[in-house]
Amino acid sequence: MQNGIESELHKNGHSEWKTIRASVASLGVSNPIRNIVDKMQTSNKAKKQISLSIGDPTLFGNLQNPDHVNEILIKNITLRTANGYAHSAGVADAREALAEKFSVTGFPLTPNDVIIASGGSGALEMAMTVLANAGQNILLPAPGFTLYQTICGYKGISARFYRLKPDSNWEIDLDHMSSLIDDNTAAILINNPSNPCGSVFSKEHLTELLRLAERYHLPIISDEIYADMVFEGTTFHALAALSTNVPILTVGGLAKMFVAPGWRVGWILVHDRHGLFDEVRQGLLRLSQVILGANTLVQSIIRPALFDTPPSYFDRLMGELSRNADFLSTRLGGIRGLKIIRPMGAMYMMVGIDLEQFVGFADDVEFSRLLMAEESVQVLPGRIFEFPNYFRIVICSPQEQLDAACVRIEEFCSRHYRHQ
Repeated sequence: MQNGIESELHKNGHSEWKTIRASVASLGVSNPIRNIVDKMQTSNKAKKQISLSIGDPTLFGNLQNPDHVNEILIKNITLRTANGYAHSAGVADAREALAEKFSVTGFPLTPNDVIIASGGSGALEMAMTVLANAGQNILLPAPGFTLYQTICGYKGISARFYRLKPDSNWEIDLDHMSSLIDDNTAAILINNPSNPCGSVFSKEHLTELLRLAERYHLPIISDEIYADMVFEGTTFHALAALSTNVPILTVGGLAKMFVAPGWRVGWILVHDRHGLFDEVRQGLLRLSQVILGANTLVQSIIRPALFDTPPSYFDRLMGELSRNADFLSTRLGGIRGLKIIRPMGAMYMMVGIDLEQFVGFADDVEFSRLLMAEESVQVLPGRIFEFPNYFRIVICSPQEQLDAACVRIEEFCSRHYRHQ
């Protein structure tokens, strides 16, 4: 019988394996960071590498998540009370806690307004997927987090980039945004506080954005993964707290404020005062069933993280980030050819490059590649974020490491400076 099968396969031309092809969808995934950074790996072996490129607050050990959260997590592991499946939209107590924490005046959230996802990135994918069909477009910030573009690409959604204005603390160019809107526009996406800019929108600016969204009847995805991560003198305003008519999907998570990106728990909050998202709620619930919910163990610490973390923890975290922002703004601001826009929050800053003042490189990508090759300092070129002639640095490192990086960046810029 076996010989008969082999003879039949041979007769039909299937006697040898053929290369098994990856799906079109999988090959359609493209991450702008990888496309550029993978070509920038050569460093100066004589100098220890300093990375200012990775947005992971745990990387250097100077920023720590709250002790009581770790203790509760360990306790729950021992008790084995959070080892099973939960509702695909999240553990009931965690959804209740999120609804309590993020309700807005005059329109309280309920647990049914909360979808817990696998990380902030998982929440973003769900939010973008539920609002846009293939062939439609979503308006994205430039500069902006690269994952937005990656999600659009493999979902067949067109990414249209609206400009942020560096000379106005990275406010949205609302006229430019308006010019991008057409009948196929499904949603506006904003990121506040911002990666990569470290900017924080004012209440007045957010109100102007809401007027625009209402005029065009467009929902907003508000990526607030850095909510409340602002420096002294700056106030964070949740977009949903300012909206009366515009429906909003707010994305958040534990990753940054609680210094635990590897725990992979994020969420979507459905802010909808007029029932415009009734079908969207159904869609989100169905999308949550694709992976049958996020990590139940980590969901068990959402309530104590939100309600029992002492103010001193946030003061220490934001104090260190603020001091680093001040330090970098002063040090890099003194280097000829660089333009500093001091961040107001989050964990990043964008630095402008006056290319006319330098020789040896023609754009931000070459600047970043040569900085790595000559000084072993890794930054990300602005081109990655759809904003050329800038580079992004992460401000989480210990200050002594930031100082060493600044010395090398200054030496690099001096070496390439175009002397008159």
